[in-house]
Amino acid sequence: MTTLSDEFRIRIDVRISDIDPQLHVTSAAYQQYADHSRFECVQAAGVSVSELLRDGLGPVNLEAVIKFHRELRVGDCVDVTCAWVWGGGKTYRVENTLRRPDGELVATLSYVCGLLDLERRTLVADPAAVWAARAKDPTILGL
Repeated sequence: MTTLSDEFRIRIDVRISDIDPQLHVTSAAYQQYADHSRFECVQAAGVSVSELLRDGLGPVNLEAVIKFHRELRVGDCVDVTCAWVWGGGKTYRVENTLRRPDGELVATLSYVCGLLDLERRTLVADPAAVWAARAKDPTILGL
């Protein structure tokens, strides 16, 4: 397996709509932060998501694991990394780390993903090749 050495990173401000009744960020918001970083990473690599969809391909999450280390609250901001991990086969991993600006670990999210052929409703056999062919800078995707 290979992984991206210089992880893609974005900063996200916690919004009031991300908060639960105990004033913590909800687990769904953590997943949205990770999804947002992945979308920004794909765009930074030069992949057109609209062309991907037009061509009948859609990225899918098959498994998600969140490990919480420290709470986030409204008014905080978090740096979210996105690293793609490739092996053989139809699936790949996307790893996200959330840290406060001072470096304190907040959470890690790990996804098993695939690229779905939207017409056949099956996973593409070699998703790394498809992503690499569509990216202007495949190194951002760990390729």
